[in-house]
Amino acid sequence: MSDKRRLGLSLVLLALAQTVYSLDLNIVFVALPEIGSDLGFPGQTQQLVVSAYVVLAGGFLLLGGRAADLLGRRRMFVLALSLYAVSSLAGGLATSAGVIIAARAVQGVGGALLLPATLSLINNLFEEGPRRNRALAVWGGAGASGLTLGALLGGALTERFGWPAVFYVNVPLAGLIALAALYVIPRDPARGARRRFDLPGALSVTAGSTLLVFGLVEGPELGWGDPLVVAAFAAAAVLLAAFAAIEARSADPLMPFRLFRNRSLTVGMTVTFVYMATFGVLPYFLTVLMQSVHGYSALQTGLGFLLPSLAIAGGTQLGERAATRLGTRSTLLTGFVTGAVGTAVLALGFDADAGYALLVPGLIVSGVGQGVVWTAMWIAAATGTPAHEQGVANGIASTALNIGNAIGLAVFTVVADLGTQGKAGAALRTATADGEFLVVLLTAAGMLAGLLVTLALPRSGAARTLRAAPQDAPGPTADPVGAPGEPGS
Repeated sequence: MSDKRRLGLSLVLLALAQTVYSLDLNIVFVALPEIGSDLGFPGQTQQLVVSAYVVLAGGFLLLGGRAADLLGRRRMFVLALSLYAVSSLAGGLATSAGVIIAARAVQGVGGALLLPATLSLINNLFEEGPRRNRALAVWGGAGASGLTLGALLGGALTERFGWPAVFYVNVPLAGLIALAALYVIPRDPARGARRRFDLPGALSVTAGSTLLVFGLVEGPELGWGDPLVVAAFAAAAVLLAAFAAIEARSADPLMPFRLFRNRSLTVGMTVTFVYMATFGVLPYFLTVLMQSVHGYSALQTGLGFLLPSLAIAGGTQLGERAATRLGTRSTLLTGFVTGAVGTAVLALGFDADAGYALLVPGLIVSGVGQGVVWTAMWIAAATGTPAHEQGVANGIASTALNIGNAIGLAVFTVVADLGTQGKAGAALRTATADGEFLVVLLTAAGMLAGLLVTLALPRSGAARTLRAAPQDAPGPTADPVGAPGEPGS
């Protein structure tokens, strides 16, 4: 197989993996009421099906990124997809709440391994600049397509075949991509200079991050003063402080703090946090509006997400072209301005008496802005980082992404529910829509905060590649894939 053909097929597989990853975010969500009804979930505990995934995914992202650097990017990519396939099969076969929650937790670990491994492969297969920008746009567009497919398939499969089908669909998809990766993606080379995995750092940051996300996710459900939530936050603070102390003294740290001297990575990480705390929470509130306020079925809700998903996919392609021609900084600024304007317009459709048509202008403009920012923020996060540390850099940015989503939902769900207590029927639907109207306006304001953060990015959009300290230098074969045209064998 020629190097060029292998490179192209590798990008196809990486894009398909992102499709599976993003598909899973929506496909289970729209089936949640049916899962609760069939397995006997009380309404207030159905969110555990979502929370189990979010908590484990958030806790293991940094570990997954470093594992890709040290154990091999292709190995972690295949392992992550295998976990997805097996846990999806277990979820579909589940006959109790405990089994399906456990299956979703394993899926979360798979997601934490998959996202940084996929990004690390892209950032090492494609050199910094237009080719990497284009690859990230293809990957981002595939993610947007996965959101569309997830919403549509979730509704269609649930109505036609029942909720287990939303799990079974992942089994052949993830399994086939994993098998194909063994033949297409360049093989991980034999490890060069032996490097310690920093087990104390890995355990402390994974446990601390998991408990932090657990507290953020369960706080709105259990109450912020609940002993379990307070204990989770306290333990997370202790563990993350211990992690910082361990890393400062480690000869081979899990997360080298010198990486943050790269302004592009630091800004990119912060932007991913803001992105997910603003753009990233909108699908949740749109789903509540469609199903709880307007009474849409699962399939109708899925169709309602088709338009914004197409707008996001278009925005990812615009983001790539803009980043190549104008630079990452200008592209992010444009994306945040577009997103803020579109989201403010979108708020007008959050009315109990409004129809879907009033949402359309905002969905399109906000979606385009969202897609532009999505592509550009990953370009920023990858710029200037050495090849052998792309995994941990992407793990850092992905962790910020996940925590941003958890904090955004924790804060905004409280705001949205402020006026709903003690109401029912039409009064509850009106109060829900009014609360979400305020939340959507606040997310638009948050996007302007992202714009301010972006101003710290170098104007050229490029960052100086950091030189590794001697103890962090890779062995002669530490980078498993070469530049385009020179993939590993």
